[in-house]
Amino acid sequence: MTVNDTLRAIAGFFVLVSVALGYFVHPGFFLFTAFVGANLLQSGFSKTCPMMLILRKAGVREG
Repeated sequence: MTVNDTLRAIAGFFVLVSVALGYFVHPGFFLFTAFVGANLLQSGFSKTCPMMLILRKAGVREG
C-alpha cells in the first residue's frame, strides 16, 4: 500500500471507530470524528497531513 492508500484506510478506520464509540460508549467521542474530518478538510487545502509525515517516517512507500 502507498502512503495515500494507507492514509485513507487509517482515516476511515478512525471515523468508524469513533462513531461506534460515540454511539455505544459516550457522545463525546463524536468530537474525535469531527477532529478527523477537520484534519481531512485542512489537508485537502494545504496538501499536508501529520499522519502522512508519520507514515513516511515509518517507511510506507510513496505512490
